[in-house]
Amino acid sequence: MFPYLDSVARRYPPVIIWALIAANVLAFLYQTSLPPRVVDRFLFEFALVPSRFFGQLSLIAPSGWTPFLTNIFLHGGWLHLILNMWTLWIFGPAVEDRLGPGRFTLFYLFCGIAASLAHALANPDSVIPALGASGAIAGVIGAYARMFPAAKLVVMVPVLSLPLFFEVPALGFAMIWLGLQVIPGILSLGDQAMGGVAWWAHIGGFVAGWLVTPFLRRRADGYRNYYRDEGIYGFLPDGRRQGGQGPWT
Repeated sequence: MFPYLDSVARRYPPVIIWALIAANVLAFLYQTSLPPRVVDRFLFEFALVPSRFFGQLSLIAPSGWTPFLTNIFLHGGWLHLILNMWTLWIFGPAVEDRLGPGRFTLFYLFCGIAASLAHALANPDSVIPALGASGAIAGVIGAYARMFPAAKLVVMVPVLSLPLFFEVPALGFAMIWLGLQVIPGILSLGDQAMGGVAWWAHIGGFVAGWLVTPFLRRRADGYRNYYRDEGIYGFLPDGRRQGGQGPWT
């Protein structure tokens, strides 16, 4: 399932989401401008190599802790970057709107670091650089699902060459998505040389986002309640269909 549209209204412009997308694009452009040998060294230093912290490489090529943060601004290719930024654009604005820009920034970085730590602990001997914003974005998905469980998401499901569009509740989407991370994540345990998707980064980021969201959300007296007519596309402001009862937050 590929998220295409959400139904949650927001009042404030998503300035941090814009800044994060710009930062990821600029970092990727810099990364792709490097010669092959230089980019390999660059990724070894700034992407996350778990063995440099918890495995054998910690004895011969230890690292500072900055890769737990810097790796979330690096990507493995244009498709990797575009998919991550699109997902951030779908789920991020509503979460930033309810947390506020300052708290959302701290939340995003916290989820990214938590995702990096989960990946490194699950794959302590891996020498493959892990990179990408998907762990931090998984935290955003967790926050979105917790704050707006009944919000409606339009998702695209490709069937052969035909894209089909369906409407699913946010909590249902998040649980299906999480299940698709947990199953291969469990199967990948013990395969330290395994490349590809950092399943445990996704799981760790999602869990971190789900758990900390209630502590970071704006207080009701610091954020005016929406009125019923402020929803979008016939939905209430929290993404539920018209006909439900308040509060509309």
